[in-house]
Amino acid sequence: MSRRRTAIVTAGLAAGAVASGMVGRAVLSRHRRIDPDALADLAALPPEDLGSVTSFDGTELAVRAAGDPAHPVLLFVHGFSLDMTTWHYQWTELSDRYRCVLFDFRSHGRSAHAASGDLSPSAFGTDLAAVIDAMTPDGRAVLIGHSMGGMSILATAQARPDLFADRVAGAVFASTATSDLLLGAMGSVTQLMRPRLGSLIHAAQRVNRIRRYMVSSRADVSHVFTRMTQFGPDASPALVDHIVGLAARAPSDVWVEGLVGLIDMDLRDAVQHVRVPALVVVGEHDRVTPRAAAVQLAAALPEGHLELIAGAGHLPMLERHDEFNAKIRAFADRTFTQPPGSPSKATKPANGRGRRAS
Repeated sequence: MSRRRTAIVTAGLAAGAVASGMVGRAVLSRHRRIDPDALADLAALPPEDLGSVTSFDGTELAVRAAGDPAHPVLLFVHGFSLDMTTWHYQWTELSDRYRCVLFDFRSHGRSAHAASGDLSPSAFGTDLAAVIDAMTPDGRAVLIGHSMGGMSILATAQARPDLFADRVAGAVFASTATSDLLLGAMGSVTQLMRPRLGSLIHAAQRVNRIRRYMVSSRADVSHVFTRMTQFGPDASPALVDHIVGLAARAPSDVWVEGLVGLIDMDLRDAVQHVRVPALVVVGEHDRVTPRAAAVQLAAALPEGHLELIAGAGHLPMLERHDEFNAKIRAFADRTFTQPPGSPSKATKPANGRGRRAS
């Protein structure tokens, strides 16, 4: 790829972000008037510090929990460049009848930097497997993954199918795709990362520099860009600011090596190993992993079932947490009451497509 073409594509992405900030000022001002989530402590951690779990290369993973240890386990798996606090509304509301376990991936949140430098999808999948082994030695858990977290569930199933035979009762995939993660509104980033446009590592480094510029800008560029790409139209500014802050604090290697791994991943073959009840949840306005990706995933899962959350973008567990939690609670109640190995009552119909609920 020529230097001129690289510069044009990179400049186009940066200009698009800046333009989003300028055009979206009126929208931003309107949304900043009312902030229903301002009083919520979104950064609050679950009360129980369970110490750390050691992953395959010695990386220490921070683990916390809420709820009675005797209750069935819900294990929450966060998305790219984020941390366990994105599950604030889930552990605070679902811990009344479930043991909610949360952790941070390597080089994310409160976990240690990746000891081996490995930030590939397979490494994140192995992190999850280590937490499953440590947190459910004698029981079963429902895994709930968002975006990269859902992909890590698939990576775990590919590497450790044994876990889905006796330790994983069910799986929830929120805003998840099996390949082409950034195909939606982030398509310009995807094109920038394609091999035909140059080295993936070099392209990711350019994306990281743009990210750092937006975060350091005195304007509201990062807020508006995040709102337009990650959220539905009515998201609270407090939620947007929380996600912007998490992404800003993520180390640069997450945004380089980690992003390269996600762009280059293909976990379509892993789906066959998820032979447990599975719920696929997608927001109506998800521009990162659009509905088409969710439909494909639900249809490919042996026991896949699709649910749409109206009004939500890429983070339905924050934007529409009441509805999201109701779907999780119903799915978990159903999953934990059926005998291991029995077909799910929400199994897809004979045409092979997951049923969509409005």
